[in-house]
Amino acid sequence: MQRVVSQIAFVLVVASLALAVAACGGGKSSAGTGSDVAASVNGKDITLGEVDRIISQQTGGQQSKMSTIQLAAARLQVLDKLIERQMLVHRAEKEKIVLNDDEITTAINSQKQQLTAEEWEKKLKDNNLTEQQLRDEARKDLAISKLQEKLYGKITIRDQEIVDFFNANKAQYVNPRGVALADIVSDPRDSGGTFPDDAKSDADAKAKIDRLYAQLKSGADFATVAQASSEDQSAIKGGDIGFANEQDLQQTGFQPDLVGRFFNTMKVGDITEPMRFPDGRWIIFKLTNRRLESKPLALDDPGVRDEIKQGLIQQRQTILGEALKRNAMSDAQITNKLAESMLNDPNMLGGLQQAAPGAASTPAASASPAASPAATTATPASPAATPAASPTRPAGAPSPKQ
Repeated sequence: MQRVVSQIAFVLVVASLALAVAACGGGKSSAGTGSDVAASVNGKDITLGEVDRIISQQTGGQQSKMSTIQLAAARLQVLDKLIERQMLVHRAEKEKIVLNDDEITTAINSQKQQLTAEEWEKKLKDNNLTEQQLRDEARKDLAISKLQEKLYGKITIRDQEIVDFFNANKAQYVNPRGVALADIVSDPRDSGGTFPDDAKSDADAKAKIDRLYAQLKSGADFATVAQASSEDQSAIKGGDIGFANEQDLQQTGFQPDLVGRFFNTMKVGDITEPMRFPDGRWIIFKLTNRRLESKPLALDDPGVRDEIKQGLIQQRQTILGEALKRNAMSDAQITNKLAESMLNDPNMLGGLQQAAPGAASTPAASASPAASPAATTATPASPAATPAASPTRPAGAPSPKQ
């Protein structure tokens, strides 16, 4: 049984480099003079320049095309998140949450490892950052994460809560009709070194898939071959791409005759011949499991109890996260000068200039920031069962999903 249950996201610098570090322009906290100060939180200034840098990043430098109303709305939303972030940093400091240098270094290195040295230097340069500024911002985000972890660690779920939730939501706990599949992919496109056994042309891809098919017909283990040679992220899991029903398969590009084979003529453990998909990839599929009718689940079936418990924890984390933000707000001295200037100058909205000609001007449009620059918690789904995730597939690939 596979299901997706949204998870609380502790916002670490390793996951929010672009929004909390680059966007804050290196985390300058004093600052700005006069009208450049957008807000102040416990004596720490947030400048309008910081706000506008975030908007520039989120719009790809196209903020000049935003209407006055859109830009005003975006500024207020981004500033709210920066204020929220600074409040939580203050709360973490008040609770004496301390990070050592090794923790900061580990967090930053996890980002560095994803880039070449040249790409890393370019990222810092493009965002006008120094390594020290990066460490300062990392320290803030990790402090917020530890503050949240400290709070969420107090959550306990009673067994009766799990039982009550299951009894109220039995209809949502069903193993549906469907098939489980694995694949081996030969892709003519150059992976750039992502996959060791990499085909680089149509001829290479066809020759490779025929070679792998011959190995399988000679008794080679499917998962072993997939791990060694498949050009697909599913290779990590021995080719496993998950569980899906007929409709899901057809909607993701599987031909009806192939779907029919999965559900009728193939036996569990059988493989298909190499099949060419419209994007040029050659794929061999293995039928790893099949369920021909839906089956209600019991509370003690594998995974059900744990799934409900995790969902209930996530719901509680969401509420506690909101309570933490509100409590931090009550303990903070906040001055929102940007909002005040808009109220004092309602026609110009705090001195905002009209956008360039041709910009969008829908009055109701509100530019919603693409990423929150504050440490926040994601809103989880209810612990009720939700559809399973689509099996891992590369971009553009037809893929089954549950």
